[in-house]
Amino acid sequence: MKRALLVAFACLFALVLLPAAQAESKSVPADAAYLIEANSGRVLTAQNADARLPMASTTKIMTALLAVESGRLDETVKVDRAAVGTEGSSMYLSEGETMPLIDLVYGLMLTSGNDAAVAIACALSGDVPHFVERMNTRAKELGLSNTQFRNPNGLPDPEHYTSAKDLCTLAAFAMRNETFAEIVRTQYHRTEGSILHTLKNKNKLLWEYEGGVGVKTGYTKAAGKCLVFAAERGGMLLVGVVLNCPTMWNTAKSMLDAGFARYKAKRFLDESAVFSLPVQNGVKKALSAAPISGILYPTEIEGSETFTVETELVSNLIAPIYAGTQVGTATLYRNGEPVLSVPITATETVSEAGFSYFFKKAVLDFVS
Repeated sequence: MKRALLVAFACLFALVLLPAAQAESKSVPADAAYLIEANSGRVLTAQNADARLPMASTTKIMTALLAVESGRLDETVKVDRAAVGTEGSSMYLSEGETMPLIDLVYGLMLTSGNDAAVAIACALSGDVPHFVERMNTRAKELGLSNTQFRNPNGLPDPEHYTSAKDLCTLAAFAMRNETFAEIVRTQYHRTEGSILHTLKNKNKLLWEYEGGVGVKTGYTKAAGKCLVFAAERGGMLLVGVVLNCPTMWNTAKSMLDAGFARYKAKRFLDESAVFSLPVQNGVKKALSAAPISGILYPTEIEGSETFTVETELVSNLIAPIYAGTQVGTATLYRNGEPVLSVPITATETVSEAGFSYFFKKAVLDFVS
């Protein structure tokens, strides 16, 4: 049941990401750019968002996500020969050295180790080709229709591409994973294992931008300078992408500045809200329900938008009803259009009223 609710919520969140056409087009010095408020999915900037472009080392966001999702981060990995000496940026692994898988992910995301990417691929899937299959499968699961992977690190390949929108969607999804988010906001890390590696994050925004929390740099001659970036302020998490942007650091700061200056988070529904729904044939005549999360949405500071929240609750509940069962939906409307939906679930279990219940009730009614 919990898995079903999470899937349903993920689908609802994905729907929120669709209306990119509602965002204003910006003049950004990049081949493509995209900026969203990640908690709500609201699109703040979209420029050439669906163009298929090379992504360089921002590829490693997917590699890291698969490693984190594997549930094997504490496992000790022996570095495969295939990883050693991989061209490009490196965490300088040695053949046969050992370390926890999570340290390879730190090396992947902080120092952009191409060798770490191959080591992770071999550890999780046996070799690079099988791992790339997993990358592309996960991309389809996340609805990334303009993304295709050919390697785990972003080295040049004409069939290896993404779009600014897809990459931002992937990063926003990954940032909701606490372990991933912790890794990419880490400035320094020391590995454990047979050889010590001291790692420094290449993401300048962690030092230079207030609220900077991630996520990944990238560069090749084919892709140009690429950056996936994130910052958190005032209850908003902004996640953005620029592809082939010569001024990527300053451009990212300007995009974030504009987002935080124009929008503020407003709470439209509290997660502690309580609903009461009638139940038929139960040991109780009603059950309590609540949204699985509140509704916090970025609103224009100087805009004229109108917002309303509508709740739709199941009207014919029949016991048994179990805690966690979805019994309704709360939907936020902006200017009359739905922009964010949150499931409402039962917070208690109401059992079916069987013969013994009615017998006891009859006895109590008689004696009273």
